[in-house]
Amino acid sequence: MMQRMGMQVEQIDGVTRVIIESASKRIVIDDPEVAVVKVQGQTVYQVGGGTAREEGPAGASSQDDAKLVASQAGVSVEEAAKALQQSGGDLAQAIIILKQKKTS
Repeated sequence: MMQRMGMQVEQIDGVTRVIIESASKRIVIDDPEVAVVKVQGQTVYQVGGGTAREEGPAGASSQDDAKLVASQAGVSVEEAAKALQQSGGDLAQAIIILKQKKTS
């Protein structure tokens, strides 16, 4: 039926996190179901399910998070920021990554 209406829906498998950032907040959705819907030449990404949480302004929390990770892992803020990026913003995972690098 949807194809007759010119609609194509494709499920994207293996998505672990979706992050929506604006100037005032950041919404993080863990383990979502994501589909790409194409209708009349336009592409729409549909995100459903998962666990959503809201965070404060993206820039402010990221800098504070990097400082916290740096102090806990005993590294520079720049290294901590890279580890946070690698871990998708997960503070505990970033600290673990950095501590594992120090021991190897």
